[in-house]
Amino acid sequence: MNVCVVGTGYVGLVAGTCLADFGMNVTCVDVDKEKIDRLNAGQTPIYEIGLAEMIQRNVRLQRLRFSIDLPEAVDRSLVIFLAVGTPEAENGRPDMRAVYEAARQVGACMTDYRVIAIKSTVPVGTARQIRRIIAENLKARVDFDVVSNPEFLREGAAINDFLHPDRIILGSDSERALAIMRDVYRPLYLLKKPIVTTSNETAELIKYAANTMLALRISYMNEMANLCEGLGADVYDVAVALGMDKRIGPKFLHPGPGFGGSCFPKDVKALANIARDEGYEMRIVEAVIAVNARQREVVLEKARKALGGLTGRTVTVLGLSFKPDTDDIRESPAIYLARAMLGEGAQVKAYDPVAMDEARKVLPEIAYCNDPYAACENSDLVMIVTEWNEFRNLDLARVKTLLRTPNLYDTRNIYDLAHVKGLGFNYLCTGRATGK
Repeated sequence: MNVCVVGTGYVGLVAGTCLADFGMNVTCVDVDKEKIDRLNAGQTPIYEIGLAEMIQRNVRLQRLRFSIDLPEAVDRSLVIFLAVGTPEAENGRPDMRAVYEAARQVGACMTDYRVIAIKSTVPVGTARQIRRIIAENLKARVDFDVVSNPEFLREGAAINDFLHPDRIILGSDSERALAIMRDVYRPLYLLKKPIVTTSNETAELIKYAANTMLALRISYMNEMANLCEGLGADVYDVAVALGMDKRIGPKFLHPGPGFGGSCFPKDVKALANIARDEGYEMRIVEAVIAVNARQREVVLEKARKALGGLTGRTVTVLGLSFKPDTDDIRESPAIYLARAMLGEGAQVKAYDPVAMDEARKVLPEIAYCNDPYAACENSDLVMIVTEWNEFRNLDLARVKTLLRTPNLYDTRNIYDLAHVKGLGFNYLCTGRATGK
């Protein structure tokens, strides 16, 4: 089967590459010629474990190609995936301009039946809008169907998530389109991966509901962590006990500086707006937004208190991406904290294994270091904000000798409390009684 993927951002590039790995002939199209030129030159524009190697393999096997020629790609493909970005606009809602423009251009190119599969995360009702836009821009009288096919890819584990999904969501009322999409995902169906078929509207809502549920669990544990600190309890033990309950499970029960990334913050706000448009206030969703914003301030206040104020102090931030195994800094707590500390008169030094180039684009004022130890030299406080594996086994005795004052703020609780305190650190963490 020939497939076109419109958009070579995170979702489009991963989806297109994995579909090519299924044995399909995939053309990834983008309006950004520089990005397409880089991909054709063998350069992968995002950091994702295993992606560069998979791209190279499928390009070599002539199953994957990159182009700016949308009409040619649409003409040769039965399924057109829309995977362009829907970033958060100034009003807190998804910016749909790129999606609608892609639909307009696809409609103008179509000369025969096509399935338009929406991979982008979009508000409820978008499939109806896409259908209308395509119909209005057709140059010939042709049939087509629109399928809502949201993605559930975790950055840092996207290849595995695409190849081993918990479920595949297909929203459409067309049996013809559903049959074609089942054929697209046939390699996964043979692996007994469940396919859930529903309406477009329900499929669109499922994506927002899933991400908001996960964000809710994170925010709930951050609330519990703050309460544990006041009560002298240990949130780690609370989380372990909760995770043993089969009705709850152990995932997304880790407290920290708040969630970030390209999905959770944007999608939670989008769901709140969808509800408001229907005249309904989702109070739990609104609370998730508020709790996440407050958690960053909680972290900032603990840093202030540890140093007696930030003015004139030097702080080391370890980890700049919003999570490990990615270079994505969108809505990263680390970027927020670094910018806030700069604003209060601190000097900030930082190290991240892969995200420093991206961080420099938005935060050139801080000092970027070649390794974590260089970042710790002459600092008053070191903050572990992103739980990269290489931060789990730092030579803490060496770190202590490099610091001006031995303050360690482990916002992710990756170290044993008694061990760190035994080394003589003033140890701050999240939701654990430091006197324990």
